[in-house]
Amino acid sequence: MARVKICGINNPASIDAAVENGADWIGFNFFPPSPRYITASRARELAARHNDGPLRVGLFVDPTDAMIADVLAEVHLDILQLYGARSELARLRSRFGLPIWQPVGLAKAADLPLAMDGADALLLEAKPPPDATRPGGNAVRFDWTLTQAWHAPGPWLLAGGLDPDNVADAIRLSGANAVDVSSGVERAKGVKDPAMIRTFILNAREALTAATPGPSRLPP
Repeated sequence: MARVKICGINNPASIDAAVENGADWIGFNFFPPSPRYITASRARELAARHNDGPLRVGLFVDPTDAMIADVLAEVHLDILQLYGARSELARLRSRFGLPIWQPVGLAKAADLPLAMDGADALLLEAKPPPDATRPGGNAVRFDWTLTQAWHAPGPWLLAGGLDPDNVADAIRLSGANAVDVSSGVERAKGVKDPAMIRTFILNAREALTAATPGPSRLPP
């Protein structure tokens, strides 16, 4: 099954484009320094446009329990995407009763994880540049061939540096079953382009449908 996530949703046009073009997940970024930051109340307003829409992923960076609880009190989320707090994943899953995605930064094959360490899925992206002010791929791609010989310990998504023009090659080279994009479908920093969202999803769907099934697919 081809799976696509559009992250950094922060306005009506972007959520409408993601939903209307069949995204499987939409991501809300609750990290204030990000240009894609959104408040919980604003996320609730946007989500209400499509109550039966894609699964909702909440992105947090080194969150406290209170931070997550405050967001969940405002808006329903289906998945928590957590940067940091790797030793806390099992506890946080138990505390909030939600699946957890753990981002992993890659620069070389030795960085590929050999265990899930409490995560329900891994999100593979480039390591942040040394001068980065935010975690994540920061629109930088890693060598997509690194995953070809990797025995994934569980479900994973490919992220970081993806855009409508390269997503098909990324899927072919990496063997990914699911992809995640944010800045790669923006016309300005933090501003999604509906046409780019549509093209990204179309190109990813075609490539994922044609790809050889991998061993670690994400659950529906």
